[in-house]
Amino acid sequence: MEIKNMNINSNLMQAVTELGYTEATGIQEKCIPEILAGKDVFGHSSTGSGKTAAFGLPILQMMQLNQGLQVLILTPTRELCVQVTDSLRDFAKYMKYKIISIYGGVSIQNQFEPIKTADIVVATPGRILDHLERRTINLNNIRYFVLDEADKMFEMGFVEDVEKIIRHIPKKRQTLLFSATLPQTVMHIVRRHMIDPITIKSDLYIDKSLMKQVYYDIQPQEKFSLLTHLLRNDTSGLALVFCATRRETNNVSRNLKFQKINALSIHGGLTQNKRLYALNALKNNHINVLVATDVAARGLDIKNVSHVYNYDVPKTPEEYIHRIGRTARAGEEGNAVTLLTEYDHDNFGRILRDRTLHIEKTEVPQFEKVFFKKQELQTNDGHYGKRGFHERRNGSSGGIYGRSRNHQSGERSSYGQSSGGFQRSSSGFRGRSHIRSAGSSGSWRR
Repeated sequence: MEIKNMNINSNLMQAVTELGYTEATGIQEKCIPEILAGKDVFGHSSTGSGKTAAFGLPILQMMQLNQGLQVLILTPTRELCVQVTDSLRDFAKYMKYKIISIYGGVSIQNQFEPIKTADIVVATPGRILDHLERRTINLNNIRYFVLDEADKMFEMGFVEDVEKIIRHIPKKRQTLLFSATLPQTVMHIVRRHMIDPITIKSDLYIDKSLMKQVYYDIQPQEKFSLLTHLLRNDTSGLALVFCATRRETNNVSRNLKFQKINALSIHGGLTQNKRLYALNALKNNHINVLVATDVAARGLDIKNVSHVYNYDVPKTPEEYIHRIGRTARAGEEGNAVTLLTEYDHDNFGRILRDRTLHIEKTEVPQFEKVFFKKQELQTNDGHYGKRGFHERRNGSSGGIYGRSRNHQSGERSSYGQSSGGFQRSSSGFRGRSHIRSAGSSGSWRR
C-alpha cells in the first residue's frame, strides 16, 4: 500500500516523503490502522520489517503536545535504543515533540534534565529502573507503552525488570509488543499485560534470486585464511562477520587489520562510545567490515550490507535467520556465507532442520594462508595480560590452499537430511527448496 493511502497526517507525510519512502511494508500496512484505532497490538515480525515506523508513526499522530511524558519505548540494547530514537526524530521532523534516549554506559546525571521535558523516552530496561529508584522519572502519564524486540530483551534477562517497570505505568494505556520469535516469556507478557491484543504477523520474503546462501566445508585452521580471501576478492560492499564470543570478535577484527582489511569490532563488552563509533564508521563507509557478536544481528538498521559471514555457526535457525537478514534488503542482492568446520556440525544440523532454508555447499577456492595472532590471556577486569599475542599459523605447510572437496585430509563427510533425521553423507549438507524471509526494507520501501 502507498503511504498516502494510510491516513497519515500532513506533518508525518511530509517527513517520510522527504526520507524517500513511498510504499508501506507488510507489518506497517497491518499495524498502523489497528494502532490508530486504539488497539493493543502484538507484532510477530523479523528483523528488517519496518517495526519502528509501524508503531512510531501512529503514536506520533495520536499523542498531544504539552502533556508531559506520554510514550515509553523499551529496547534490549543501547544501539537499538539510539536507532529507534533517531528514526522517530526523523519522522517527527515537522512536529515539536522532544524524543530522548535513556541507556546505561553513560552518565546518569546528564539524563536528569532532558527527562523533565521529554514527550517520548526510548530506553533500555536497566537504566529506566535506575531512574525510577532515584525518582528522576515519572511514568504516571504514559499512554503508549512499546516493547521492541521483546524476545531478545527477555533472552538477555530483562523479564523481571520489565515487570517492575510495568507496575509504574498506568493500566489505562495502549501496549504494543514486537517480537521475532515466540518464547514463553513473551507469551506470558502478552497474556498478562495486554488487553485483547490484535496479533499481526508480517509476511516477509527474500527473493531467492537476490539472496544467495552458501557454505564452505573446511578445516578449522583454514577458517581465517579463507575469510580473508573472501573479503579481499569476493566482497563488493559492506560485510558483517559474526563470531560466537567477544574474544573471538576481538581476535578476528584485530587480525583483519593486520591483513590491511579495514575492520572494527562490536560487542557487549565495549563501551557505548566505542560501539556507536563502530556502527557510525560502517554506516559512513569509513570501514567496510564489521566483526560482531549477535548484538548486531537484531534490530539495527545497517544499510548496503552485501555479505554476511558466519565465521562461527549460530546455534539455532532463528539466530541464523536474524543474521542473514542484514543483507538482501530493499531489492538489493545479498550473500550469506557460512564457514563450516568439524566443530560446527551439530549447530549446522539444527539450522537445516528448518525446511524453509536453502543453503548450498560450494567449492572452496584456492587461497593463501595467512598468520593468525591469537590473544590468549585475559584478566578478570577484561584487560589482556602481558603475554599479549600468541602467534600461530592458520594452516599447515605450503603457501596456497587449492582444493576441490578431495584435498589432503581426504573426503570429509557431513550431516545430510533424511526422513529418519540426520545421517552422514559425502555430498555434504543438503538444504531445502526455498528460503524463509529474514528481512525486507527498513522502515518503508523506497
